[in-house]
Amino acid sequence: MMLESPMQRGQQWLTTLLQLTGTPAEIKGNLEVDPPQFGDSPELDSYWLTIDQTNLTTEQIRVLIGADGSVIDSIQYLANSVLNLGLPEAEQAFYTIELNGYRVKRQAEIHAMAEAAVNEVRASGGEVELKSLSAAERRQIHSLLKEFADLQTFSRGREPHRNLVVCPATAVE
Repeated sequence: MMLESPMQRGQQWLTTLLQLTGTPAEIKGNLEVDPPQFGDSPELDSYWLTIDQTNLTTEQIRVLIGADGSVIDSIQYLANSVLNLGLPEAEQAFYTIELNGYRVKRQAEIHAMAEAAVNEVRASGGEVELKSLSAAERRQIHSLLKEFADLQTFSRGREPHRNLVVCPATAVE
């Protein structure tokens, strides 16, 4: 029986990881309580683990986020893999790693990309391919757009050149 909450486990894991990299920082945790968007029902408890940047240098923040968010995305992937390893599905949680407002800004960019793609597909009747998205970001757009019956999304290509395609829904499903 686990005595720690998923939040505490996430905070401890991220604190330890940062200490191992020589970048000790405090981790603040929040349970995401926003109502599901676009008709989605919540599947997993969702925890935001925010790295306190108070004692970090600009260079440390830059390195932890990485080019196009590659490092923070990798840390988030590891957190979700390691912290859910061996847990029954009902006990698994989703962790979002935040630093310096990166995730909040990136989510706004993703929503804007999805909205622009919807408008372009509806106006042109063709497909729009969205590039430079992580697997998590592609899943987010798939989820955002699944409520639109007139559109469909799918991924094309292989990592690291896998892209998300938005196109009109076909009669054959």
